[in-house]
This record gives sequence, structure tokens and C-alpha cells, in this order.
Amino acid sequence: MTESIVIAGIGQTAVGEHWEFSIRELAHFALEAAIKDAGGLRPQALFVGNMLAPNLSKQAHLGALIADFSGLIGIEAVSIEAAGASGGAALRQGYLAVKSGMVDVALVVGVEKFTDMVDAGVEDALATATDSDFEAVQGLTPTSQAAILMRRYLHEFDVPADGLAGFPVTAHANAVSNPNAMFQRAIKAETYARAGMISEPLNIFDAAPTADGAAAIILTRSKLLPANSHHPLVRISGSASSSGMLSLHDRRDPLSFDAAKRSVEAALQKADVTREQISFFEYHDAYSIYAALSLEAAGFAERGKGWELARDGEIALNGSIPCATSGGLKARGFPGGATGVYQAVEAASRLRAENRTDEVALIQSLGGPAATAVTHVLTRE
Repeated sequence: MTESIVIAGIGQTAVGEHWEFSIRELAHFALEAAIKDAGGLRPQALFVGNMLAPNLSKQAHLGALIADFSGLIGIEAVSIEAAGASGGAALRQGYLAVKSGMVDVALVVGVEKFTDMVDAGVEDALATATDSDFEAVQGLTPTSQAAILMRRYLHEFDVPADGLAGFPVTAHANAVSNPNAMFQRAIKAETYARAGMISEPLNIFDAAPTADGAAAIILTRSKLLPANSHHPLVRISGSASSSGMLSLHDRRDPLSFDAAKRSVEAALQKADVTREQISFFEYHDAYSIYAALSLEAAGFAERGKGWELARDGEIALNGSIPCATSGGLKARGFPGGATGVYQAVEAASRLRAENRTDEVALIQSLGGPAATAVTHVLTRE
């Protein structure tokens, strides 16, 4: 049996509007906390997940920038970009580096700084995740892209207009207990029903708010943990990534997140666990429709039935499987390319708790409407 790849340390900043801090400072706060949490374990490689720094912060070359600023000069340092899946992709690269034996200790940082730009510039930057030649040039944005999918979903499966309300209601209820969430306040279904439209039929509660934030993880092999390591061991037992068609118009079925499905199946197979063993699922709910389609792609619901899992807005999604347990993107906030690392930090925190010894976490981050899908399975040893 190969040696376990474990999460030795975790760190994060609160998600929100951090006007007073630069992108390098946010990253430093999170990685410093992760190194401390890992008992001072020093990384040999740094993988930075980021989506929009060249557009919003006018800063590329984040690997070298963050390594320099954080006193890690000399280590291997690169940035990874895969739109909203950038953090998940960086986590996978860190995992592969350690698993291969080429690196003993890897530091994975996800960071995004949306407040370095305001107004239409942010939407323009986000549109770079679509097909520039055939979608963005026509004025399509990620939000309008999600609205197209939601309209088709409501029509094709005869879903009521408020059929997806359970997803934001659940996310906001779960974020109440997350001190790092952007919105720590529950909402009611009636609040959702009264919300204004941002791209019909998508209302303001169907879209996750973009925000600043950084999260970090230290990965190593279990035998290399320092003697002062005192946390329960959380293992990455499965990791997989898949790509799909970037443009919606090229897809045979726009309502099928094929890449998400493939990455879940591969990650479960590598972890040697079944869907029935999954205790909670951190999906990529940048939009409510993504939550429904992700549940279907992951095999927790039949096609066209994902919305029914949250129909009543219950916290545990009608007892099927808890999701967005720390608020998800919707209530914790959507820190762009940092999302996948936040998911891993939140899942690891939950698995470390005393009463979570038998739990298995499934986390997935998406680039666009699953043009990239990165999935990890986390277990407690």
C-alpha cells in the first residue's frame, strides 16, 4: 500500500472585501497560518491557484511574487490557472508532486483579489473564462451563461420558478456558524422569492458574490509529519481532473456536466469508496443551477431531479447528503481561483473534529459550467 498523502496544515483568511490588503498579503496570511498549523513544516514547492490576477490586480507571476514576499525564495513556485477551478487544480498539482516522490512537502495557496477593480471591469475579467471568439465577443458573461442553463433546466424538467430556492437557503443557513463566511445570516424562501432579477430567471440569491480571500494547505507524506503534529490526519485518498467543451453551443447536452461526472467517478475509483460512503459534498455553487447540475453529475440525483434534493430548503438536502456545509460559494463567498483550496480547508476542518471520525468528504471545483472539473476525496485516518 502506498503511503498516504495527508493535509498537515491549513490556513485561511475571512472572505470579503479586503480593500486594505494586497494580493500578496492575503496569500501570505493564509500560508503563514498553514505552516504554523503544520508545526512549522517548510515547503519545497509552492502551487498558487489564481484566476484573474493579471486582469484585476495587473499582476502575473504569482508563484515568484508570493514566495519572495513570504520568505520562501529558492523553492519551486508556479501559478495554476483553470478559471474557477484554479484552486482545485493547484491542489491536484501539489498532491501529484508529493505522491510522485519528487517533492516531500508542498504548499498550495488559492488567492483572489476582486476589489483591485470595480464595476464593469470585474465582469469583463470574469468573461475571459468563456469562449472569447464565440461567447464573450457577443456579450455573454458567466452570469448570463448560467441564466441560459437555468432557463433551459426550468423549461425542460418543468421546474417551478422558485424550484432552486433550497440551494441558497441551505447555504446561508450553514454559513451562520462559519466565522470566515462573507454572509453569516440565514434567509427564508420568501426572501428568495422577493429578490430582484440579475439575468432572468437568475435572481440575486442564485449567484454567489465575488470576494477577496486566500486559503492554504500543506501537503506531505504521513511519515514526514513533524513530531509536534497534533491534528487528526486527513488524507487525500482520491484526486481527479477532467475537461469538457468550453462553449455551451458545442455541447451535445448543455445540461449535462460531463467533465464533472468523469472527475467524480475517477476520484471515487482512486479512493476506493462508493457514493454511499460520502458523508458530505462541497459542490461549486457559483450559481444555484450549478448546484443542481453538479448533484446530478456526481450521481446523487437523476437527470432533471437535482433541484428536488433542496426543494424544501432543508439543511441536509432532504436527508440525502449535506452540501455547502460551511456556506458554499453562495454564502461563504466566491473567491474566484481560491475556491478549491477553501473547499479543502473547510472539509479538512470538519473531518478533524472529534465526532467526524467516519466521515468521507467529496469536494469539487468547476471552471465555468464544468469546462474544467477537479474533484478530491478526503478521508480521516
